Amino acid sequence: MTSYDTIIIGAGPAGMMAAISSAFYGNKTLLLEKNRRLGKKLAGTGGGRCNVTNNGSLEDLLEGIPGNGRFLYSVFSQFDNHDIIRFFEENGVKLKVEDHGRVFPTTDRSQTIIKALEMKMLELGVDIRTDTEVVSVKKVEDLFRVRTADQEFATGKLIVTTGGKSYPSTGSTGFGHEIARHFKMEVTDLEAAESPILTDFPHKALQGISLDEVTLRYGKHVITHDLLFTHFGLSGPAALRLSSFVSGGEVAELDFLPQMSPEELAAYLAQQREKSIKNTLKALVPERVADFLASDFPEKVKHLNPSQTQALIDKLKKLPIPITGKMSLARSFVTKGGVDLREINPKTLESKKVPGLHFAGEVLDINAHTGGFNITYCLCTGWVAGMPHY
Repeated sequence: MTSYDTIIIGAGPAGMMAAISSAFYGNKTLLLEKNRRLGKKLAGTGGGRCNVTNNGSLEDLLEGIPGNGRFLYSVFSQFDNHDIIRFFEENGVKLKVEDHGRVFPTTDRSQTIIKALEMKMLELGVDIRTDTEVVSVKKVEDLFRVRTADQEFATGKLIVTTGGKSYPSTGSTGFGHEIARHFKMEVTDLEAAESPILTDFPHKALQGISLDEVTLRYGKHVITHDLLFTHFGLSGPAALRLSSFVSGGEVAELDFLPQMSPEELAAYLAQQREKSIKNTLKALVPERVADFLASDFPEKVKHLNPSQTQALIDKLKKLPIPITGKMSLARSFVTKGGVDLREINPKTLESKKVPGLHFAGEVLDINAHTGGFNITYCLCTGWVAGMPHY
């Protein structure tokens, strides 16, 4: 049986960063990954471009992590998004910032990020074993015994970075939650987050239309971002963000023109009296949206009576969209729920019940928006879990 100072299960962003941190501080480190390649889920993020972090302030970060983000204050005080940017730049990766503070490699290839993490691990002497599935974990006295199909390893420090249960094709099967339960730790209910939304809405008329910077509202939640109409409902960042707050049975409101007030719209319509409604709307929204919105009204603006004018403004500013549900966990980007944070030390990410057992990344009960926030907390919790804490 081979012994290591640190063993990490799962080579996503949290696992790779935990391995780098552990080895950086001089620990003999083993990283076990059941897939043939590292960072399988990471490879598909940001449309394959890898939105590696977000360059916002601490408050921006916490706002981008609606699911228990405040638990991460201590983590971010040790390693934050600006440390991520510095880490990649110091390791030869050129980065660029796009809208909403999203940070990408200039190559627009997620492999650039994965390769940089892999090269750093190799440089620091991490023992990386892919195609190696862990079958059991137990603790005997002060040591964890980690078994694969044909080997057994021992360590005093075990870091679980196996991800949640979204996109199981990438290897996220919930195994880390089983490890937590084995050690009598609580796991909160798992559900889909950052999920495409299913709607009861005329999809065919608008299917495939992409809108920039529109606003979706439900209750106190107001989200302004890009939106995509699909054959089943809504996708794109605005819908994915709203999905954390809905389950089905709600009615959201869509504002096509958040930059214009209802009064400005009324004044604009009054100026276009002689034009057709369709052409008037085409100056404001895509043509197929204009056709859809104009379909219930007379042909020309001047033929609108006051209540029709108000109805048209309402359609543009608060179109009701009945929500019937959201995509399954397997088809969602993020898992909501995970290892209960009440049982985790926020400074070290160590279990309060089991000394030496640490958790990082999406296996924890933390969920964040797309736009670099998920990868940020995974990389940061990975680094902090890998650090020594005396």
